[in-house]
Amino acid sequence: MLRKKTEILVIGSGISGCTAAITASKSGKSVLLLTKTADPMESNTKYAQGGIVALGKNDSRELLYSDIMNAGCSISNPEAVRIVSEEGPDLVHDFLIGEAGVSFLKNKDGSYKYTKEAAHSTKRILHYYDMTGFEIQQKLIEKVKTIKNITLMEEFTAIDFITSHHNSKNPLLKYKNNQCLGAYALDNRSGEVHTILADATIAATGGIGKLYQYTTNPDCATGDGIAMAYRAGADVANMEYVQFHPTMFYNEERIGFLISEAVRGEGGRLLNSDGEEFMSRYSPAWKDLAPRDEVARAIYNEMTRTGSSHVYLDIASYAGDSLNIHERFPGIYEECKKSKIDIEKEPIPVVPGEHYFCGGVLIDNFGNTSLPGLHAVGEAACSGLHGANRLASVSLLEGLVYGTRAGIASSKTDKKEEYFPDILNWIYPNNISTTNNDPLLILQDWNNLNTTMWNYVGIIRTETRLTRAESDLRNIYSRITDYYRNTNLTKDKIELRNGVLAANLIAQAARRNTQSTGCHYIKE
Repeated sequence: MLRKKTEILVIGSGISGCTAAITASKSGKSVLLLTKTADPMESNTKYAQGGIVALGKNDSRELLYSDIMNAGCSISNPEAVRIVSEEGPDLVHDFLIGEAGVSFLKNKDGSYKYTKEAAHSTKRILHYYDMTGFEIQQKLIEKVKTIKNITLMEEFTAIDFITSHHNSKNPLLKYKNNQCLGAYALDNRSGEVHTILADATIAATGGIGKLYQYTTNPDCATGDGIAMAYRAGADVANMEYVQFHPTMFYNEERIGFLISEAVRGEGGRLLNSDGEEFMSRYSPAWKDLAPRDEVARAIYNEMTRTGSSHVYLDIASYAGDSLNIHERFPGIYEECKKSKIDIEKEPIPVVPGEHYFCGGVLIDNFGNTSLPGLHAVGEAACSGLHGANRLASVSLLEGLVYGTRAGIASSKTDKKEEYFPDILNWIYPNNISTTNNDPLLILQDWNNLNTTMWNYVGIIRTETRLTRAESDLRNIYSRITDYYRNTNLTKDKIELRNGVLAANLIAQAARRNTQSTGCHYIKE
């Protein structure tokens, strides 16, 4: 299968990719769903704890619209916010619950149990304990596997999008508009590169968490779709807006996990190393339920002021009698217990970590990018919904809404058979060096990239830090590009190449934007 044709190619198996694939399959067209991991469950969706936005009691689409706009610092795309506010809640019930069979917690009377998170005006978050993403992901993958015209291929890493301008032997195509015609993908097991031709391609490749020293994301979040789309000529936007989750479990090994915002939604308070509550100093109105960018900066400032490596999140001292902490947060309870922290009796050590990317490949209302034939959805895309700062539990909702819309749009794409005969198969380098296949080289490059992004393009930025970041990242990019071209392809090298390009784009955008807004904060 070194050369394969499909009508619709979806890259990425999180909520947006699975939703797009399932929706597109309803047209009867052939859908190929690629995931670079051995387990299609592995995605940012799987690790989402808090929940997904619906509409609670005494709630409205207008109020949800207002909350999203306010959290986005009023630079969110109004049309994207309108679409998600109007269509999202119904899709939660009709698609996730009705079609995929996702279970959300209910009250004893059978009504759904809603919770509240930071910057929401009311309780409107549906959840499955603190493992909402896992439940959604599991049910979507199960659904995908039942659909005959969806082919799921694990351990295939997309390398580059195939375009009519870059990968065709027909020189006359340069006079026509560029078209995306699929992607080259590496079989991680055999090392062979497959040419996958498609009428429509959907990038659902997730975020950029691995670019940072501290992140709540899994290792697969390396900015692949963003880098691939940029190389192919698609527009990117809002690349400076990197959201840091305020509360990631801290230990000395720096291997953390997300402590859901719902912990604060249920009454948890942040304490500094002296045991003092401090959020009232930074956000008197919202306090511990302030927007994420404000809370992350407050924690960063408290750590700097007290000389501490972390702060604490205390739910044990503030939970009411009606809250069973272990029952409400079973996943967090068990994970903390592994580090000998009993969250029912003591506070949790936390530190901010990169959590969500508000920028990405620029898309329209149906997930179309500026490159015809290429769609983007989820965290790889920028609809403008989040503006400068994402509202809690809206990410899964966006993936659901735009996954649905891109699935519909891709199924209506015209055939591109006329282009396919002239598309070249992957060209391997003539002289591949095998002496540089040293995993330590890749590890060191990731370490350099992680610390540069964390220290210079992190929670608090300065002009000097960003200038230094641009210089350092250009050097890293040049070195990695040479290394990539002269050695055999592996998944690790592809991810590193994509990660360093995405990092350069983020740093460049951050230095160009001198106005502090949301999660892009410039210190004078």
